[in-house]
Amino acid sequence: MVIAAALLGWYDAHAADLAWRAKNGARANPYHVWLSEIMLQQTQVETVKPYFARFLAAFPTVEALASAPLDAVLKAWEGLGYYSRARMLQRAAHIVAERGSFPQTVAELLELPGVGRYTAGAVASIAFGVRAPLVDGNVIRVFARLLDLPADVTDKKTQDQLWTQAEAWLPDDRAGAVGRSGDYNQALMELGRVVCKPRAPLCADCPLREHCLAFQRGTQAQRPVKRAKAKPPHYQVAAGIIDDGAGRMLIAQRPLEGLLGGLWEFPGGKQEAGETLPECLQRELREELAIDVAVGDLFAVVDHAFTHFSITLHAFVCRHTGGEPQAIGARAFAWVTLDELDAYSFGKADRLVIEQMKARRGMLL
Repeated sequence: MVIAAALLGWYDAHAADLAWRAKNGARANPYHVWLSEIMLQQTQVETVKPYFARFLAAFPTVEALASAPLDAVLKAWEGLGYYSRARMLQRAAHIVAERGSFPQTVAELLELPGVGRYTAGAVASIAFGVRAPLVDGNVIRVFARLLDLPADVTDKKTQDQLWTQAEAWLPDDRAGAVGRSGDYNQALMELGRVVCKPRAPLCADCPLREHCLAFQRGTQAQRPVKRAKAKPPHYQVAAGIIDDGAGRMLIAQRPLEGLLGGLWEFPGGKQEAGETLPECLQRELREELAIDVAVGDLFAVVDHAFTHFSITLHAFVCRHTGGEPQAIGARAFAWVTLDELDAYSFGKADRLVIEQMKARRGMLL
């Protein structure tokens, strides 16, 4: 328990002032803790800060989030990425609002959509003082160095070992830190974020360096060990900026499930072998919306990387030539003006196209 005591002492002196953290001994707000933990999944703290403030201003309570239109939730989330988090966040808000209170135990929290073992441990410990462990990317890095772990941290056996270690190192009475599991867990994650960094860790500033085997052996740069990732695939995608002849363009809403679910887009899709980009676009528009178009000039080319693949999006100016739009492969569609696009939530690649459309307004439609 020496590690817990040293870490909590460091945290008391150096804890960052974050909007979702309780202050002056107050109890943490479960909604704030949960929202921040969902936002922080695969997203850095500095990125989350403004989103957390705006989201909380729009939906100040879990009940407000539960009763909001999905489009409003996705619009508030726009730009934060991993949009399935926002959809599951609202689904979970419905459950919490219906039960009338926030679940407090790890087991109950795990029943909420979008809540896994890490998030359940974080919310239970931080918001309710439950003695629950957690393991995230920062914790993995700290533990791999403390233990000088030569095993691949992506391997399930190693993951199980890390969770067991996280449980063992939680503070208890002997650490003089009863009820401080939440502070300890936050300290552990913060240590990984600001001191035990992936590259060039600040070992001189680390409160645990005397207990760190990697520091003693000079192997910090080799820990944690991870297997090499395969190069992600890259796809060519065609999209249409489709003119109706009256100053409006056609946008489509993606199905709720799957990548960018519920977001709006300039309709189109992935190029298949043997077809040109204009042919790809015409095929996709027939399949998705049952319309025909004349494909015109290439307006914009945008590169964007997702978690497991990347795309080059080619946006073409098109003229609607036949067929009434039908939501076949889309959830919905709408004819909108350029100025009306801001009311809809789009993924990053489409937002980059919109930026070019606004900057080159005279060249469009």
